[in-house]
Amino acid sequence: MNDIIKAMIKAASHALQHAYAPYSKFAVGSSLQSEDGSIFTGVNVENGSYGLTVCAETSAICQMIAAGQRKIKNMVILAKNNKLCPPCGACRQRIYEFCEPETRVYLCDQQTVLKALTVNELLPLAFSLNPPDRKKL
Repeated sequence: MNDIIKAMIKAASHALQHAYAPYSKFAVGSSLQSEDGSIFTGVNVENGSYGLTVCAETSAICQMIAAGQRKIKNMVILAKNNKLCPPCGACRQRIYEFCEPETRVYLCDQQTVLKALTVNELLPLAFSLNPPDRKKL
């Protein structure tokens, strides 16, 4: 595990403490490294109207977009219970939207990587209206 991934696990673990999960009690933290090396974090934010819940991965992606970045280089996802926490289908599609084929997604506990996947392993046969020229995004 390289120093960048260690820093991303630490950032996601720190963010995890701010997750808002009063209904499921399933707190999730995420961090991503953008193309320029910046690290953005996100947490899940639940809502009494469950459909309005925001996932940690989506939260981190929104932070990246708000900062003017458009490409995910690496992503870390972890849960407070320290078990493997793969992203939901909607988040897999969102991750795909902002990545390159070599983008890596690391499913972690709060200290180490449990599983590492490429985005194509995470979401084989991803939906796309027209396969975008990823270099133009």
